[in-house]
Amino acid sequence: MNKALSDELVVIKGTVEDIQYKNPDNGYVVLLLDVDNEPVTAVGELGLVDLGESVELTGRFVEHYKYGLQFNAVMCVSSLPESLGAIQKYLSSGFIKGVGRVLAKKIVDTFGEDTLDVIENQPQRLTEISGISNREAKQINKDLKENLAARILMMYMNELGVETIYSVRAWKQWGKYAKEYISSNPYILADDDIGLDFDVCDNIAEKLGVSTDDKNRISAGIRYVLKENAATGHTCVPLGPLKKVSCRFLNINEELFMSVLEELTDDEELYYHIRDKKTYVALKRYYSAEHYIARRLSVMSSISFDTGTDYSAIIDIDEQENNIEYETKQREAINLALSKGFLVLTGGPGTGKTTTLNAMISLFEQQALTVFIAAPTGRAAKRISDLTGYEAKTIHRLLEVGHGTDGKLIFLHKESNLLDCDVMIVDEMSMVDAELFEALLRALPISCKLILVGDSDQLPSVGAGNILGDIIDSGVMPVVRLTEIFRQARESAIVTNAHKIVSGEMIDLSSKDSKDFFFMQRLDQAGIQQLVVELCKERLPNAYGFDPITDIQVLSPTRKSGAGTIELNKKLQSELNPPSKEKSEIKAFIYTFRTGDKVMQTKNDYDIVWSRETDDTKEQGTGIFNGDIGQIVSVNKFLKTAVIDFDGRVAVYNYQMLENIELAYAVTVHKSQGSEFDAVILTVFTGYDKLYYRNLLYTAVTRAKKLLIIVGSSKRVEFMINNNVRNQRFTCLKDMLKEHDSDETDII
Repeated sequence: MNKALSDELVVIKGTVEDIQYKNPDNGYVVLLLDVDNEPVTAVGELGLVDLGESVELTGRFVEHYKYGLQFNAVMCVSSLPESLGAIQKYLSSGFIKGVGRVLAKKIVDTFGEDTLDVIENQPQRLTEISGISNREAKQINKDLKENLAARILMMYMNELGVETIYSVRAWKQWGKYAKEYISSNPYILADDDIGLDFDVCDNIAEKLGVSTDDKNRISAGIRYVLKENAATGHTCVPLGPLKKVSCRFLNINEELFMSVLEELTDDEELYYHIRDKKTYVALKRYYSAEHYIARRLSVMSSISFDTGTDYSAIIDIDEQENNIEYETKQREAINLALSKGFLVLTGGPGTGKTTTLNAMISLFEQQALTVFIAAPTGRAAKRISDLTGYEAKTIHRLLEVGHGTDGKLIFLHKESNLLDCDVMIVDEMSMVDAELFEALLRALPISCKLILVGDSDQLPSVGAGNILGDIIDSGVMPVVRLTEIFRQARESAIVTNAHKIVSGEMIDLSSKDSKDFFFMQRLDQAGIQQLVVELCKERLPNAYGFDPITDIQVLSPTRKSGAGTIELNKKLQSELNPPSKEKSEIKAFIYTFRTGDKVMQTKNDYDIVWSRETDDTKEQGTGIFNGDIGQIVSVNKFLKTAVIDFDGRVAVYNYQMLENIELAYAVTVHKSQGSEFDAVILTVFTGYDKLYYRNLLYTAVTRAKKLLIIVGSSKRVEFMINNNVRNQRFTCLKDMLKEHDSDETDII
């Protein structure tokens, strides 16, 4: 056998002698093969492979720095074992309940080469063996058939060019019927539970001879367009643009589009929303979420009526005890919180939101009310905890994630298991999307007081929806907007310039008097990259003592271009955490991850198990969420795993999970929401004009606590301040809130 190292793909055939490692989630295995009486270590995402099987692997030989020569397989075709010894290994490999080495040997000794045929087609004959009952014979038959069906599915999807992970998901979703379902409609693989890209489903359908005007294709294509729009924040899309984009994308006529769309809305898979005589189309999940939010807030509004009690005397006492003087709007907010307990508190940096919130919490507790504080991200929760001195949790952690009877992830706190609280305070509300807010409302007692805190001038949530903006615009909740900047805050150029930006006033980029706000002109991408690296690696650590990993955060409006996060991350990684023999690393699609890297989770993953250890306790939980920033503690290149520490929550990532991890030396402004950093370096250069607008600049500036440096073009900064055309989000919520609010008024 030729074991030469080469980039060319080769095929080897062998028998599985040992399975040294198996990950059931993504199908990654480490096998010891017998190839022409020579041992070969093979690795790859090969799905269901068991002892004794004959396999044909396609891949290449690679030299692992620690484990030596390996065969890295990209494709696997397996066949059932034929020799008696191989059959015995196969039966005792663990997939058949109750069959170990001894019983497997008895079965093979009795039926010889016919063993597998007997188990599959004549299971009653197993009772001829002492110790096997009729019930046990049926169980052995069932387990073998399931194993064979799963194997057939893997081979079938392998032939269609589908990665193993999707085969595993399909098997978990549909079991023995998976192949039948996929054959009849390959577009079911694009559903949320499987997550295969629509283009791949299209390729599979073409191989299976599915017509391009098949209704299943049109249906999946329309949903795909809506999902793509949801990924940019829209919970609904105007019918006209949806029709135009879908017809062009699917290469179909408008008549066929409308025919399938009507079926989808008739079946309530999609919903129409009419606003100002214009029709919008929404996916069921977002329409249902916004509809529930509107109904629930309307009911809570009717219950939490204003008592009319004036709490000014109590606020006076609080001022005296805490040696503080609240301004008029702060007193109004505190009074309203105590009398009605249902409001939005908004305002920019330095306007006293935290001080006002502290007063509310203290006075609520004096009334013996149980107060819960939540935020959408771990960093936002930690920040509000540090500022108020009260424990805050992420909304996900507060609701607790578990598994339903169907095995799918659910929140444990819901209508049937309400949170035990009298007051719910949600900070950084601008970041909360429609589905998460729906889940939170479902878990609240109907009489619970609700205080929403956020800066309405910041960017809306990464997820679909514009919850805070829609609630404020609808008028369904009282809104107190803090506008006065306090003296101490006025001393910060970060704060004063932030308020200038949000009001459309140009800031002075040439000033040298500021201690915390600087602009450095660079008019080419190479110059921007070089300066950013210098600032992170040498200048800021030397001048201020900032740690490049924990204290400094580079932000950019975009991922692309030389001043975007992808290229900046590669430059910063090479300088701040260069490769070395002491650091293991894993190559992923865009980045190479190595020990010590600063990384970010880019997608909610409720299944990830993490642990947190202190001197006294050890805590375990699940869930790492979009926007969480951590650092890679260690990498196992052989097993393709990485251990990542997210502010004390330590989780083990397999190779598949790393798809949702990016380097985070530089992140987009959108991804930085809810976080604050000691020092922020913001790159502002050329790019797509729609990405460069006022409240994105405002959001970036307000991420900095102690120091902000803008690197790039002064003309681009001016353009952003003047560009107040916010990215419009199509949502249903504001209309729904107004409708329910007017309905409630009519009833009263």
